[in-house]
Amino acid sequence: MARYTGPKARIARKFGEPIFGSVKSKKNYPPGQHGNSRRRKTSEYGIQLREKQKAKYTYGVLERQFRNLFDKASRSKGVKGEVLLQLLEQRLDNIVYRLGIAKTRAAARQLVNHRHIIVDGKVVDIPSYSVKQGQVIGVREKSKSLEVIVDSLASSGGSKYPWLEWDKASYSGKLLSIPSREDIPENIKEQLIVELYSK
Repeated sequence: MARYTGPKARIARKFGEPIFGSVKSKKNYPPGQHGNSRRRKTSEYGIQLREKQKAKYTYGVLERQFRNLFDKASRSKGVKGEVLLQLLEQRLDNIVYRLGIAKTRAAARQLVNHRHIIVDGKVVDIPSYSVKQGQVIGVREKSKSLEVIVDSLASSGGSKYPWLEWDKASYSGKLLSIPSREDIPENIKEQLIVELYSK
């Protein structure tokens, strides 16, 4: 299973944002030997590449998967960048995270891999599974007492997003609609990613 396993605080410092959740770091400047010094002006390509990397790290997707999603977005109707973010939001691991079942996307990915999550009553253990509108995502009956799930739901109180519906009694949520760009809270300039891949 391919995923990023490197230092998370270093990446968060690089982008100046908590893209892996609340990773603690005492240093508020970029990593590297010269992180504290004045930086050269970043090129246009560098800015576009940085935005793509930020999106990849945020959603926990590697290069090939990301490129495939971009190609799929390019073939779809609508604005390429917005469709790309919608496809990323529809990933099962992301939906589990958004519903509050897990505190981070990495934790959500692990819950999916370990067969704790069901979609329309069937176990799905593929984090990249694309959830369709109207599908119900829930926790397996024997996994409902798992401490990580109980703690996460207690601190989040379920989903806070208008495109998702959470049923506390059944430990399940529903994808009501595909989120619009305004509803996606991630600080990603998707147009820069489109420009990068369009070169």
